[in-house]
Amino acid sequence: MNIGCLGEGMIEIGGAPLRRAWGGDTLNTAVYLARLAGAVHRVHYLSALGGDSLSDALLADWADEGIDTTRVARLAGRMPGLYLVETDAHGERRFHYWRSDSAARHHFAGGLDFAATFAGLDAIYLSGITLALFPPAERDRLLDALRQARAQGTRVWFDNNFRPALWSAAEAADAYRALLPHTDIALLTEDDEHAVFGDATPERIVARTLAAGCGEVVLKRGAQPALAATAAETAEVAPAPVRPVVDTCAAGDSFGAAYLMARLAGHEIAAALAAGHALAGTVIGYPGAIIPRSAMLGAA
Repeated sequence: MNIGCLGEGMIEIGGAPLRRAWGGDTLNTAVYLARLAGAVHRVHYLSALGGDSLSDALLADWADEGIDTTRVARLAGRMPGLYLVETDAHGERRFHYWRSDSAARHHFAGGLDFAATFAGLDAIYLSGITLALFPPAERDRLLDALRQARAQGTRVWFDNNFRPALWSAAEAADAYRALLPHTDIALLTEDDEHAVFGDATPERIVARTLAAGCGEVVLKRGAQPALAATAAETAEVAPAPVRPVVDTCAAGDSFGAAYLMARLAGHEIAAALAAGHALAGTVIGYPGAIIPRSAMLGAA
């Protein structure tokens, strides 16, 4: 299966002393999907980088993770975005971004050829951040392209990651409503759903999303039990306690990757939730978005 992850990978600065790494929500998921997929599935990253040496290094690192980077455009004169992440004593993080002039932002604003970008893909994964990075007119074109791709048999997987610094809750709600009827699996973070739609309960979030036409809903709730539902079944699985929590970066991204891979392998939704918790629980025990490959053994 060919899986395309659409979004922006950036340079990450964090830690004490500061160290340079890389990350980005859909990129984090792409890495964990590729690690879990092995030789069974091929993960492609759909994005853009500059023509600079930093972009060269990013591409090499992503390829080393087993990600197909042939659909990452190179824009001369542009550079990758950058973010600095701070973590508190409980592992919770705060981000500072420098991405408004990034190669990916220019690429997404420049009339992307979606037919070529999505050609041959069996599944497309994107997030609320992905949608926010597209100007409104280009976002409408993206939504149309996703509808067409799904009508032709491509699966659409969506994570609701909401960043109020990128767009308003009202704008996000409109885009989410347009995409959900054409989404096979929605991976939702409860806090982000509250921020965008104001739902009072987890059950209301799940019911509203299924009623919108989404085939399968996963509700991530941090240390609380995660929920998953289709029209035919519902499951709720609590995570095991994790001590210490070092850094919650990529907890939801890794959870989504493990859940999706479990579902592709034919596991029931309860088992897929357990797989998501296992990987996310491992990831938050390490600094940064991407943990050492050797640590993946602890998420089996």
